[in-house]
Amino acid sequence: MKIVRTVLAASAGLVALAAILYFAGVLQIEVGNADSRPRGTVYDIESLKRRDDVNVLFILTDTLRAHRLHSYGYERETSPTFDYMASTGVRFARQLAQSSWTKCSMASLWTGVYPQRTGVLRSPHGTPEEALMPAEIFREAGFRTAGIWRNGWVAPNFGFSQGFEVYERPLPQGRPRHLRVENPHIKLEGTDLDALEAAVEFLRIHGKERWFLYVHLMDIHQYLYDPSSALFGTTYSDIYDNSIHRTDGIIGQLLTHLVDEGLLEKTLVVMASDHGEAFSERGIEGHAREVFRESTEVPFILGFPFRLEPGLVVEQRTRNVDIFPTILDLLGLSPLPDTDGRSLAPEIFASASGREAADDDLVGVSHLDRGWGRATHPSRPAVAVTLGPYRYVLQRGTGEPEDPEIESLFDASEDPLERRNVIEDLPDVAADLRDLADEYLATEGAPWGGGPLEVEIDEMEANQLRALGYAIE
Repeated sequence: MKIVRTVLAASAGLVALAAILYFAGVLQIEVGNADSRPRGTVYDIESLKRRDDVNVLFILTDTLRAHRLHSYGYERETSPTFDYMASTGVRFARQLAQSSWTKCSMASLWTGVYPQRTGVLRSPHGTPEEALMPAEIFREAGFRTAGIWRNGWVAPNFGFSQGFEVYERPLPQGRPRHLRVENPHIKLEGTDLDALEAAVEFLRIHGKERWFLYVHLMDIHQYLYDPSSALFGTTYSDIYDNSIHRTDGIIGQLLTHLVDEGLLEKTLVVMASDHGEAFSERGIEGHAREVFRESTEVPFILGFPFRLEPGLVVEQRTRNVDIFPTILDLLGLSPLPDTDGRSLAPEIFASASGREAADDDLVGVSHLDRGWGRATHPSRPAVAVTLGPYRYVLQRGTGEPEDPEIESLFDASEDPLERRNVIEDLPDVAADLRDLADEYLATEGAPWGGGPLEVEIDEMEANQLRALGYAIE
């Protein structure tokens, strides 16, 4: 417990310094200006597995939609830190989250297994002890492991702490008066500066050892921003962009700390998200309600212990279940068992050589049980299957007249925003993808040989989850 208390100890001075740096505008430029990493090549990527000094920083930015980052084509410059890491690393242009709800998505991300097989589909579900998690592999390989999280859906009682020596929610320092939270459903205490503080304290203690550090940020989920430095207006959508810009700066602080400590040149930086966010494109706001493009297309960026100049872009479809198979493969560590995901190393090397990967027809799946938060409601799965330019969405109803089954098909080659349902124009494509969706929903058998962990959520925890804006029975 001494390690936990030390890592998460309050440090008002550090938070104050972070705030000063942020408002001075230093954060957005210092990573690039002071980047101490040497220039590297694709051969250095291949040689990572022969090194014994590479750390892993896994930054999970909750509720971050890929299409709101400048490096993903957004016209606004919301994300200088993400963009810089993409320009000197690898950006995966078509990354698919496996759900639009955090717990379901994270269970698949950590295990490399699709939601239908993890069984983590409803609010009481978690990953059981029998499931092998990446932190266990890192710890077995000699890494110090720490997880710093602010979203209750990844709390340790849901099985996400396996393999972590330290797995804690950072102590909330209180929210500065100048910051505003514009998501009316969110009442989460503290800010991501608390997570930054805990991460820096962990690195102060263990930075000279080999480490795996997971930092789960939540301020974008809350639409938390600073009005005095807002760049993009005052609509709900504008405030989301302002929140991205602020969180991007906090990530910049963390990476700048790695530069200052001489750690960035021996750290693999993994930048990902659990799901996106909808802004009434189809009459739906938020997430955890459907599995369309807005809430399932997410960023994935790899920053290496060296700079690639120029950075690489993988254009093929990739998925969050591929993240840890890729990281473990790149570092030469033991793989996760029986995954639906696969290492993306071949796609990285293909991009570096200027050719397409051998398999450009990777199927992607996103899955949400729309009855996940209400124990008395029947299962109502929504499944999206992506293949090439197509996204097929199957929304199974209860069979009642007021809740029918709905099918949609979108062709991104003709309709990049995927707003026009072309299922009547392409019935053969729809039928083929319907078969894949039905086949997916019929799959069984997690690698650990059983179903999900069943967790009893007490009223205090239910209230904490309701504070995130979720309807929990």
